[in-house]
Amino acid sequence: MALTQHVLKPTINPPLYSFHRSLLTSKAPLSVQTHMNSLFSTPRGHYLQNRAPTFTRRLFIPSVSGIWDALTGGNNNSREAVVAIRRGMLLFRQGDVVGSVAEFDKAIELDPRQKAYLWQRGLSLYYLDRFEEGAEQFRIDVAQNPNDTEESIWCFLCEAQLYGVDEARNQFLEAR
Repeated sequence: MALTQHVLKPTINPPLYSFHRSLLTSKAPLSVQTHMNSLFSTPRGHYLQNRAPTFTRRLFIPSVSGIWDALTGGNNNSREAVVAIRRGMLLFRQGDVVGSVAEFDKAIELDPRQKAYLWQRGLSLYYLDRFEEGAEQFRIDVAQNPNDTEESIWCFLCEAQLYGVDEARNQFLEAR
């Protein structure tokens, strides 16, 4: 399978891609610990920890909303929402998935614009077996970002848990 490179989003690197591909063939949901071990164990961990940092559009969207609020005299909630998102990401990495969802929900409450970009919330919902909410979160993200193939895969994984693999395939989100 050939991977294409997008202007705003780098391609998935082979070790990480093979992990995501294995998710499609898995029969049961993976635990957070299994996921984190897969990403950061040797040799993948060595590969990920030593590669040059990459910057995607996702890093800039919360910042842009904060800049827009500053220029237009909007509220300061977007800055607090960005802090909540970062806390949620940290809690997820630490294995506190329930806490991460609480922080992501807080970010949405502070700045509803963030919901369209909170794929991290979808991951947390998946690991909490809240598949319906996870699928909804990924669908919202793909509607906003139609080139996002990873979110369409995660949506498929959520819906496969809910409806079975065949029905999830019928509803699969096609990324552009």
